Amino acid sequence: MKAIWNGQVIAESDDTVVVEGNHYFPRASVTDSVLEASEKTTYCPWKGTANYFTLTVDGERNEDAMWYYAQPKPEASEITGRVAFWHGVEVSE
Repeated sequence: MKAIWNGQVIAESDDTVVVEGNHYFPRASVTDSVLEASEKTTYCPWKGTANYFTLTVDGERNEDAMWYYAQPKPEASEITGRVAFWHGVEVSE
């Protein structure tokens, strides 16, 4: 699977976990140079607190387009150390 935004592959892995229709990539598969930590957090009753990153590719920003659960609840332990994308990031094979 690949995660592509603004014409650039920002993550690629054969080891994704699908939860609620979202592919969670290993954190190590993401290009660090496109990431900027965000202050945004959200809460999911069964996964826990999500943290976000903003993507910057060729000067274009995509606010809060990548998220992860630093300490997912036990029911979501399979996404520990993984990240997912939205806000126009194309995830495909």
